[in-house]
Amino acid sequence: MGTLTGYAGIVTGGSSGIGLDIANALAGEGATVYIISRTGHVKEGYPESAAGTVHIKGDISDKEAMKKLAEELSERHGGHLDFLVNNAGATCKKLAQDVTGEEFDRVLNTNVKCAFIMSQILYPYLKKSPNKGRIINISSMSAHLGFTLVVPYCTSKAAVCGMTRGLAIEWANDNICVNSIAPGWFHSKMLDDVMDAKRRQQILNRIPVHDFGDTKDLGALAAFLIGPHGKYINGQDYAVDGGALAYGY
Repeated sequence: MGTLTGYAGIVTGGSSGIGLDIANALAGEGATVYIISRTGHVKEGYPESAAGTVHIKGDISDKEAMKKLAEELSERHGGHLDFLVNNAGATCKKLAQDVTGEEFDRVLNTNVKCAFIMSQILYPYLKKSPNKGRIINISSMSAHLGFTLVVPYCTSKAAVCGMTRGLAIEWANDNICVNSIAPGWFHSKMLDDVMDAKRRQQILNRIPVHDFGDTKDLGALAAFLIGPHGKYINGQDYAVDGGALAYGY
């Protein structure tokens, strides 16, 4: 019996990387995890997801489709859901002065607006959770530190932290806790897309432990925050970064 036996909820963008490992960790603790992604299945090159995960093809920017899906999923679990992990993300690697309005909007819409709308949609079902509803937003080191070539991403993740705190306070008396996890540098396709050999060394030099993280640790933290011992944790952003934010000089 896992700590999340009987729980059910949604992880967005869980077809690979961080989202998939978080979904697998939650399922490993007994939860039913509905993974919403554009592919509707695990991406090529990744192992099969854990028992207890259910992949659903969907577009989180389609509000009406997501409202219908949330209603259908909640009906399977007595009219409620227990958690939402807003993991789906987008970035744009380009000098700030060259970023187009469309590129900026794409990053902000995916990382901030869609996460907010998904939280709105899940609100009535999380509010009814017998376990206390939980929302986990995936923020980033980019919410706290400035990085070149990804200014729209930095902007969006700082907004995610603000949204987390605001929702945590507003919904604190509605049976919902809202927190965020700020991954440091983990092996992922998104990281590979914005990192060349020089940037890789710069990043490793910036991490006190001088190594990249294991995404399974992010899943373990998510499971703790969603589980029975996370009921009094609200409005926090947890850095899992090998000490990077604490590093002075």
